[in-house]
Amino acid sequence: MPKRDDIRTILIIGSGPIVIGQGCEFDYSGTQACKALRAEGYRVVLVNSNPATIMTDPAFSDRTYIEPITPEAVRKIIEKERDLGTPIDAVLPTLGGQTGLNCACALHDSGALQELGVELIGATREVIHRAEDRKAFAKICADIGLKTPPATTVSSMTEALEAVESIGLPAIIRPAFTLGGFGGGIAYNAEEYRELVQRGLDASMITQVQIDKSLIGWKEYELEVIRDAKDNCIIVCGIENLDAMGVHTGDS
Repeated sequence: MPKRDDIRTILIIGSGPIVIGQGCEFDYSGTQACKALRAEGYRVVLVNSNPATIMTDPAFSDRTYIEPITPEAVRKIIEKERDLGTPIDAVLPTLGGQTGLNCACALHDSGALQELGVELIGATREVIHRAEDRKAFAKICADIGLKTPPATTVSSMTEALEAVESIGLPAIIRPAFTLGGFGGGIAYNAEEYRELVQRGLDASMITQVQIDKSLIGWKEYELEVIRDAKDNCIIVCGIENLDAMGVHTGDS
């Protein structure tokens, strides 16, 4: 895609501390993004709550903020940059893991980005919704004829108890707007099911979990593809996991 000349300063949202679902790969990719954007002539501002990262090295950005990754803190940073005469034109949240995405979504939904004249780049709010809202993503899969395990999206414990009657146990609990399996798990009995559903609802930004029929024991393959808005695609890798479904990739 052609270089954007209408953008000068880009705010990159980091991922904060290393937790389940947000490992050092986000620090690495964020560092590479800082280097690449500056090489293209953009001014880069970084916010990250974790000072023990490579990307927070002052050499990689024009200005670094070690602040909490919250909508309130990020808004203050945008306002401060504006007052300093170096206004931020765009926010890039896709290198900050779930923390960065959730923060950017909150800023967009509150109207702060529009009010401050800041654009969301890398992924629009609509794209983030389609990818992370379990119900919306299930509809996309159904619309293109992709086969998926029997599943139901729920937003309360009452709905979850109704769903398990048809899904059965064991069941897979997947919270919306979380990465790397955070907040989810496999429930083998009613007690575990209740506990995992409640944990998933609490972990989800929109209080939503998907209940999937278990595929434990199936072979697991991964095909990773990068696609842009112009429908250009590259295959990154094809993988067969050593362990069967049911063993987290990070433990395989």
